[in-house]
Amino acid sequence: MMGRTRLAAAALPLILILGACSGGATPSPSTAAAPSTAAASPSEAAANPSESASPSDTAEAYPLAIAAGSGSVTNYLTGEDGKTLYTFKPDAAAAGKSTCNGDCATSWPPYEADELDEVTPDAGVTGALSLITRDDGTKQLAYKGAPLYYFAGDKAAGDTTGQGVGGKWFVAIP
Repeated sequence: MMGRTRLAAAALPLILILGACSGGATPSPSTAAAPSTAAASPSEAAANPSESASPSDTAEAYPLAIAAGSGSVTNYLTGEDGKTLYTFKPDAAAAGKSTCNGDCATSWPPYEADELDEVTPDAGVTGALSLITRDDGTKQLAYKGAPLYYFAGDKAAGDTTGQGVGGKWFVAIP
C-alpha cells in the first residue's frame, strides 16, 4: 500500500504539468518537469527522451521543475522526468561559469532555462537557484552557484551512473 501511495505522490505533479502542456508536443529533456519527491524516489518516474520535442517545436510555454530525490548514492537533485542532476568539479574554480562545452556538453547536457521564473523547485530544494550564461549564449540553471547538468549515460529516472565519473562529476546534493 505504501508503494502505491508513493507512486501516486510522484505521478500527480507530472500528470498535472503534462496536462497543462498538452498542445501535441512533449517537453524536451531540458524543459520537462520532475515529479515531486516528498515521498517518492525519482526511480518511480518514467523517462522517454526519444519522444521529446525541442522548445522550438512549440510556441507553448511550460514550467520547468527541480526536485530533491534519493537513491542508492545519496539525496540528490533531479530535473526532467526525475533524471539526476550533476555538478562538475572544475566549475567551482570558474566562479559561476560552466566549463563544460562542446563535446563535454554532448555527454553532459546542461539543464537549460530561459528565465528563472519558469523553474519551480519542490520543498526539498532549499538552496538558491540562479541562471548562468554559457559560452554559446544559452542560459543554464545553477544551484548554490554550481551549474547543473544531466548525464547522457543515465537512461531512466533514478539512474546515477554519472556519479564520480573521472573524479570530476558528482550528483548535485540539495
